[in-house]
Amino acid sequence: MSADDIVTARLRLRPWRADDRAPFAALNADPEVMRHFPATLDRSFSDALAARLAAHVDQHGWGMWALEGPDGRFLGFCGVAPVTFTAPFTPALELAFRLARDAWGHGYATEAARAALDATFARVGVDQVVAFTTPGNARSRAVLERLGMSHDPDDDFDHPRLAARHPLRRHVLYRAHRP
Repeated sequence: MSADDIVTARLRLRPWRADDRAPFAALNADPEVMRHFPATLDRSFSDALAARLAAHVDQHGWGMWALEGPDGRFLGFCGVAPVTFTAPFTPALELAFRLARDAWGHGYATEAARAALDATFARVGVDQVVAFTTPGNARSRAVLERLGMSHDPDDDFDHPRLAARHPLRRHVLYRAHRP
C-alpha cells in the first residue's frame, strides 16, 4: 500500500497499475457505463486515458485514483482533476467517478467519492470542488446528492466540447465546499 492510497471501510483508491488497463478498457467499452458520454472508448483511447490519469496521480499525489473493491478487484476510478475547458465556474477541480456496471448498486461510488473529496480538501487545499453530469444521469446525480453537494439550476451549463445540438450538451453542476 502506498502512502498516497486512500482506504475506506471497503475500498482502496490507489495509483494506477498496468493490469488496470484491461478492465478499464472493458468498462469504457460498455454502452451502459458510457450512456451519458458522447461515445464508448476503444482500447487505444482507454489506455491513453488511463496513462494520463496515472501520470497525474504519480506526479501530484492526487487525482483520479484507480478504485479497488473489497476483493482487490479493479472497479473503475474516482477522484478529482482540473476542469480542462472554460466555463463560468472555472478554474475548478472536478470530482468524477466511473465504475464497472457490476460494481453499481453497492454504494461504492458514494463511499469512494466521499473519501476522494475528504482527501482533496486535506491534501490539495482548495475550498471548493465541482461535479457535473447530464440532467438524465440519475445514478450519478443521486451520488452527488448523497454527498451533500449543492445544485443550483442557475449554474447549469452547456458543455463547450459538445456540439450545439448534441443531446448530451446540457449539464447540471454540483458544488462541494470545504467542511
